[in-house]
Amino acid sequence: MDLVADPIPRLIRKIAFPASVGFFFNTMYNVVDTYFAGLISTEGLAALSLSFPIFFVLIAVGTGVSQGATALISNALGEDDSDEACRYFFQSVSFGVFLAIGLTIVGLVITPRLFTMLSASGTYLQLCLDYMNIILLGTIFILLQSIINAALNAQGNTTTFRNVLIVGFVMNCILDPWLMLGGLGVPALGIKGVALATIIIQFVGGIHLIMAMKKSKLWNGWHWSALIPQKRHFIDIAKQGFPASINMMSVALGIFVITWFISCFSTAGVAAYGIATRVEQIILLPTIGLNIAVLTLTSQNNGAKRWDRVREIWIKSVTYGMAMMIAGGIILFGLREPLMRFFTEDREVITIGTDYLKIAAITLCSYVILFQTVFMLQGLKRPMYAIWIGIYRQILAPCLIFYLLAFVLNWKLFGIWWGIFFVTWSAGIVTWLYGRWTLNRIAQAWRVGSVEREAFIPPSARTAYIITSMSLSWSLRWHTSDGSKPKTRTAIQTFPASMSGWPASPPRNDSRIIFKDSRAHSMWSTTASNYFPNSLPS
Repeated sequence: MDLVADPIPRLIRKIAFPASVGFFFNTMYNVVDTYFAGLISTEGLAALSLSFPIFFVLIAVGTGVSQGATALISNALGEDDSDEACRYFFQSVSFGVFLAIGLTIVGLVITPRLFTMLSASGTYLQLCLDYMNIILLGTIFILLQSIINAALNAQGNTTTFRNVLIVGFVMNCILDPWLMLGGLGVPALGIKGVALATIIIQFVGGIHLIMAMKKSKLWNGWHWSALIPQKRHFIDIAKQGFPASINMMSVALGIFVITWFISCFSTAGVAAYGIATRVEQIILLPTIGLNIAVLTLTSQNNGAKRWDRVREIWIKSVTYGMAMMIAGGIILFGLREPLMRFFTEDREVITIGTDYLKIAAITLCSYVILFQTVFMLQGLKRPMYAIWIGIYRQILAPCLIFYLLAFVLNWKLFGIWWGIFFVTWSAGIVTWLYGRWTLNRIAQAWRVGSVEREAFIPPSARTAYIITSMSLSWSLRWHTSDGSKPKTRTAIQTFPASMSGWPASPPRNDSRIIFKDSRAHSMWSTTASNYFPNSLPS
């Protein structure tokens, strides 16, 4: 699978579909945890819910760092720089280990105080700590699994992680009741068993991902010394990963803001919103795979300077996502009441929830535009936008618009539901315009920069370029050594880039950066020096 040459629709399907299937089973995994925690006691279920914000921080950090690693590794692969891609992979692993140790220590110290602040005490507090302490001790497995998967995603491989998530779901169905209730020589661990099952599954999944990585070209640079922290790589990973992590954390804050406004009107509204958003998230599941496809394909094609393909990737993925969400919106609108009844029999909750889902059905498409453009910007190595749009969408706009619609105009709960609609659509439209402007600016800057620098090329070198291009085109078209398809396109496209660097970066001093094909560099140097000995910089 060539991510910078194969047809884009086929690449999107190959990457997005397995990822979406995997995330469906990941969602079902969480449902299983919730079900078995409820069998322990109501306090056990509440302990799992109270622990979620802290667990979410771990997931957010792991996901953010993995997205940053995917962007950096993919960009290096797109530049045909396998050595740098290997370095980013192993440095990401090292970064993840240090980060996991830090999160574990901080988490073990502050979680008792956090739970106490959230009014947990007695048996309830102990259940929270029993669950969360085991999760914190297994943080390293959670983060490393995310980072190793990031390296596979960077190569377009989402099938392996899909299989891990499916097997993890099946294992969870077995391990949760076994470890929780005991049997076959294992004592009953209660809620500790639910947490221990999660860590065991993360560990086993990580081993499987490592075995898959050993078969990829990124493992060729393996040596223990590759894990020694390098300042430049650590900074790059932090710059790419932490903005995505902060953006994910802002989602939790946004849920708190929405819940606070809803609670001003009714407790039933809070329950209805919680159920309705779960239904909404299930409908949105297929688009998660598209997000991963956009990130991977954008990163590699950005590294290859193929911005025409980046634009096509972005537009096609948004088109596919919009089509799915239009269909999903129709289903959601038509089945909103039966879907609410599946989770509750409370008539008031069902009525409020169906009111929300009517508006959510026409909001779904805005999430597609928003998320896929943010992932495209991440692939272009512009991750900071996610923070600013997250602050707008989760905090600033909701506080203003919810207050205006719900209290000033007295729309009450309808004001909050329509507020979510207006906030999300405005964020999606602004993000789309910013993404288009950014992509145009990058492509234009490259073209202008190349023209300006080309003025310094000596006339003799221009002639040498023409002769070399013609001879290289003929040679690579008819004399490929491995019998593969001709490499005319790749080789010729690298020449303008090499010429644009003169005289600041002599082509024969750094063939790795300037030429994607070593034979192209060799032929260029030989032809130019034979016919025009004074044309190459000294």
